[in-house]
Amino acid sequence: MKAVIERVRQPGGETHPWAIAFTVMIATFMEVLDTTIVNVSLPHIAGNLSASIEESTWVLTSYLVSNAIVLPLTGWLSALFGRKRLYMTCVALFTLSSFLCGLAPSLGLLVFFRVLQGVGGGALQPISQAVLVESFPKKKTGMAMAVFGMGVVLAPIIGPTLGGWITDDFSWRWIFLINIPVGILSLTLTSLLISDPPYLRRRQPGQGLRIDYIGLGLISLGLGFLQVTLDKGQQEDWFGSNFILWTTALAVAGLIGAVVWELLHDDPIVDLRLLRDRNFSIATLSMFMLGIVLYGSTVLMPIMLQTLMGYPALLSGLVLSPGGIAVLFLMPLVGTLVQRFEPRWLVVFGLVVVSLSLLHMARFNLTIDFQTAMWARVYQSVGMAFLFVPINTSAFYFIRKEKTNNATGIINLARNIGGSFGIAMVTTLLARRMQFHHNVLVGHLTPLDERYQAAVRGAAQMLVTRGASGFDATRQAHGLLYGILMRESTMLAFIDAFWLLGVLFLMLVPFMFLMKRIRPGRPSIAAH
Repeated sequence: MKAVIERVRQPGGETHPWAIAFTVMIATFMEVLDTTIVNVSLPHIAGNLSASIEESTWVLTSYLVSNAIVLPLTGWLSALFGRKRLYMTCVALFTLSSFLCGLAPSLGLLVFFRVLQGVGGGALQPISQAVLVESFPKKKTGMAMAVFGMGVVLAPIIGPTLGGWITDDFSWRWIFLINIPVGILSLTLTSLLISDPPYLRRRQPGQGLRIDYIGLGLISLGLGFLQVTLDKGQQEDWFGSNFILWTTALAVAGLIGAVVWELLHDDPIVDLRLLRDRNFSIATLSMFMLGIVLYGSTVLMPIMLQTLMGYPALLSGLVLSPGGIAVLFLMPLVGTLVQRFEPRWLVVFGLVVVSLSLLHMARFNLTIDFQTAMWARVYQSVGMAFLFVPINTSAFYFIRKEKTNNATGIINLARNIGGSFGIAMVTTLLARRMQFHHNVLVGHLTPLDERYQAAVRGAAQMLVTRGASGFDATRQAHGLLYGILMRESTMLAFIDAFWLLGVLFLMLVPFMFLMKRIRPGRPSIAAH
């Protein structure tokens, strides 16, 4: 091990940036992967632990809630405990809780261990991003963001595929147990290769750092209940449910109170004053929208393929995989392009490509084949690759080094909350628009519609040739046509969802021209 460490040391004694990148990204990749890898395993978890499918969804919700609460607190926690110590503690907690999740004998304990796993994983993304920003030379910030982007964009894409394969061929417990060797490797490398920068000095309570208990409580209240509302809203019929009304009220009260309190507090847990920087605020909004589209479309495609096309879970996941490969290869290229072209022009290109790909998906029908769906996803992934790196480069260009930890916490929270909004939005839209199209189409299934009667006669004749009696053939023909109507109304709902995502993304383009100009190749303010 010592020989390996010596090889990654630079002449000045500093660790090579690529060694640092590998070290901080292996655990972060697994943490992001855990946000989607569980989705396809819920029926197996519910069956094995004697729970309903609805009850098993708390396995997802509990993780997202605790994860969302910790994300924006990362900068403050780094100042309190030290960044390296916090990172290693979080990796250790994430690894231990993953082990406990894999052994959980009941749903209640599994949910509790998922809460611990979310707490451990919450700080990994912002700390990894902050370490990467500092480790690479300023002229190579784009490459640092490319490395980070390959992890946080690729992981949600391959999560359902990997989860389906592990669950089908082994056991759902292994989707948690595979984190253990990764966590041990991450802890070992972090202890040997990572160190806190000189400017990031640990501050003790009473020595320049005051613990903001009220801010901590308000943020936990607001983000926790917001995540519950988004995750359970459609399942509980949104505001038709008293439960959702209460969670929404508590989320709004907590978030409004947190914003007011943090802006007025001298030493806030989350430094919302960073949003005064125009580039950072627009980048945060863009990352929120990227989360909506990335997670929303990642949910839409497999559901469409499985429910309408009859694809098994693994095959529907394979439709997404080439898109992940495209992201993997394009991210380094975009990291290089950021050094030569103004980032906002790359963002505009990415926004247009993603929007056009989603509008292309809005032209899908029930006869599309595997390649059509796969290439549409590849086109979307090409656009995504041109978004993550330049958005992050623009976000941190005018942010001082001392504020990097706070900034990474805010922008990663925006992406994760955007993902929750995206999933909630598309699932609700599917349910409501499917009902709308059903009501419109069913109006044609009447004895007064000549085309419908002709279709019934044609279907009945076909069934008679297959051995059905005249009466049964007519009855079965009505059922057959009604089944086609249900599939068509569902397909139209998917088309509406793809169209909405495409239009929403296109609306971001004007905001890019509000950003302050960034000169490629010039050092950022954070370098001074």
